[in-house]
Amino acid sequence: MTDTAEAKTSNMETHSALPPEETERLSGEIVAALKTVFDPEIPADIYELGLIYKVDLKDDRGVDVVMTLTTPNCPAAGELPTMVENAVASVPGVGVVNVNLVWDPAWSPDRMSDEARLVLNMW
Repeated sequence: MTDTAEAKTSNMETHSALPPEETERLSGEIVAALKTVFDPEIPADIYELGLIYKVDLKDDRGVDVVMTLTTPNCPAAGELPTMVENAVASVPGVGVVNVNLVWDPAWSPDRMSDEARLVLNMW
């Protein structure tokens, strides 16, 4: 049976039979790891920028990440997905990490958190 639970954020999902306390720990640590990844041209992390559309934690501890970039012409397009994969894979207890880069829906500044807006002075 699949248990779907939302963690601390709206784009973190679990489809996992892991114990709830382990799911919560992994979810929090995955989000923290994602917040260590920055677009080289923007002084805000990719999580607060709203570039992470979905994080799915599976029964086998594998993690699927759906993300986008600010633009298809982003100079960091080649490196950011690998940086995300490495950051999530560094969380103790995480299995295989798959990062899927998508363009639909297109990213827009309204996806940014208040924290990112403050850092970028975009009020």
